[in-house]
Amino acid sequence: MNNSIFEQYWRYRSEKFDALTSLSVPVYPFTYKRTRIYMAKRSHPSNPLALAVLALLFERPMHPYEMGLIMKQRHKEDSIKLRYGSLYTVIDLSLARGFISARGVARDGRRPERTVYEITKAGREELRAWMTDLIGEPVKEYPQFEAALCLLPVLPPDEALALLRQRLTRIDAKATELEGQSAHPAVQNLPPLFLVENEYRLALVKAEQRFIAQLITRIENGWGPLELWRSFHQNREATMTRLYREYGGGPMTQ
Repeated sequence: MNNSIFEQYWRYRSEKFDALTSLSVPVYPFTYKRTRIYMAKRSHPSNPLALAVLALLFERPMHPYEMGLIMKQRHKEDSIKLRYGSLYTVIDLSLARGFISARGVARDGRRPERTVYEITKAGREELRAWMTDLIGEPVKEYPQFEAALCLLPVLPPDEALALLRQRLTRIDAKATELEGQSAHPAVQNLPPLFLVENEYRLALVKAEQRFIAQLITRIENGWGPLELWRSFHQNREATMTRLYREYGGGPMTQ
């Protein structure tokens, strides 16, 4: 197993950790300075549903029930989690920050009165600034599948392979479903500008589809290396002792 990909990675991680812990320059003052700069900048609301509210009111004034109904009709809840409790919460927060204001009360037949909201000048500025940040600035996200992959060795290789094959089957079905939705006549009659998130979602699914298929093949061909991976579960203590001895990263000593 000498010079294996896994061992090279283990050595890289150990060397990186050693380099960080041996730094003599003051790290924290720089970090604190950046934190202060970031905190001085006004932050956007944490819930993307607030962004949807501003975008809907950018279109025209409406009441919360109509906002939720339109999001469902346009399938925007596939991209932004919609819960009516959260919707009313972000409306209250947007009111408090001056992004929206109550325009009046509307009644439809015998239904209860509903407050109609409109976007303010501050809300339009926030909408533009928020969208500018989201579109122009990549941020580190933490997908659950990536979290599982970074801890993959805790599963025996045969079990991991079975689960990856299971996931691939479901990803294949999802890709087929998304392709079918894109080909639906009702969708094709709409300008693609209003459906670009569907193209993005399909691109991500297909990228994961390719990655999983390739990973399955590599594991089947001994990737890991497979011998080392199996040894984690056959004799974990001895395996970890050897890795700690050769590459570092063992238990901290006082």
